[in-house]
Amino acid sequence: MPRRFLPALLLAGAALLALLPAANAPAAPAAAPAAGPEGLPRAALAGPAAPAVLPADDPEPGFPSADDVARARAEADAKAADATAVEARLAAARDELDKAGQAAEQAVEAYNGALVRLGRAQEASRAAAERSTAAEAAHAEAADRAAGLVAEIYRQGASPQLSAVNALLGAHGTASLTGQAAAVGTAGAQTRQILDDATGTAKAAARAAEEARTAEGAARTAAGTVRTAKEQAQQRVADQQNRVAEIGRRREALLAELATARNTTVELERQRQEALDALAARAAEEAARRAQAEAEAAAAAQAARHHAAPQREGAAWSAGGSEAALAFARSVVGLPYIWGGEGPQGYDCSGLTMMAWRRGGKQLTHFAADQYAESTPVGYAQLRPGDLVFWTKTGRAADIYHVAIYLGDDQMIEAPRPGAAIKQASLWIMGRPDFYARP
Repeated sequence: MPRRFLPALLLAGAALLALLPAANAPAAPAAAPAAGPEGLPRAALAGPAAPAVLPADDPEPGFPSADDVARARAEADAKAADATAVEARLAAARDELDKAGQAAEQAVEAYNGALVRLGRAQEASRAAAERSTAAEAAHAEAADRAAGLVAEIYRQGASPQLSAVNALLGAHGTASLTGQAAAVGTAGAQTRQILDDATGTAKAAARAAEEARTAEGAARTAAGTVRTAKEQAQQRVADQQNRVAEIGRRREALLAELATARNTTVELERQRQEALDALAARAAEEAARRAQAEAEAAAAAQAARHHAAPQREGAAWSAGGSEAALAFARSVVGLPYIWGGEGPQGYDCSGLTMMAWRRGGKQLTHFAADQYAESTPVGYAQLRPGDLVFWTKTGRAADIYHVAIYLGDDQMIEAPRPGAAIKQASLWIMGRPDFYARP
């Protein structure tokens, strides 16, 4: 059997050996395509060639390339970065506006306080002037009375001494002589006393009037200085509001571009930003609420360490007065903040609380610091509707710059700042209040 296959194996080996030199030989030039009938290459006669394989980033015409997609993505990212930068600028501008608003409120409350002091100084000056006029009239009347006494004495003789001698000589008996001498002495003493008293009163009244005029002048100068500061603060707030409006317009334009890039809508982007702002505001309010709770816990712990008596309830709360004050405050929600406003077109913070509590039957001064001094301090745990809440930058009651009226449930009504309307807001919107008081 093996012998039958031997010739075939030998032929296969010989063919294999013949192929080895050809593999090592240099490549021959490509042969021209074999011509077919009429001179056409055979490949052309074989039908269309197979399509060439294109690169992965070079799709068929009419579709975006990878570069197109990358550019679009980069543009969207750039617009998002621009919008984020503008949002940061807008947030910073809003913070500056809030600070400018607080500075303006401090200025207007200082101005209100200066006007209150000026009014008191003018009233004191008028009262002192009236006292001085009355004292001068009393002095003139006393002088007339003294002159009458002296004239009467002179009518009795050539001189006071002669009149006295005549009176003594005309006496009948020892008793009469003693009485006449006493009468002459009494008349002279009365004259001197009348003149001395009237002169002293007139001098004191004149001094008081001069001091009152000096105080009025100083108060008027202080009011002028504060008025200048108020006008500067007003200008600062107006400039800042213009800046915020400009940034706001730029923000709207970028939000429109961002919405196009993200295939959303401007309204959707605006709602998203407002939601982010609301979240930030709630976080700030929660921080203020925690600060209030921590302050109360610290005060309770200190009271326990010192065995302090429980805090008194403070002034009696009037439901009727509170309801009337709150009804007025609710009725003016939406009106604008007006510098020094007492209504009816608008109010500032202390003007609002003053007019509200005027409806509630209490007279308060148009000055936030004085309103605290005119009320009874209470704690946060004692707050009732109608109570007043106050803020200060220094922790001193004398430097209070903002006041609002408490509604209950950690809500209040306030005239917030220039350029804003009277509104209901969270008690914590400006951080933890520094003082609470009941009118």
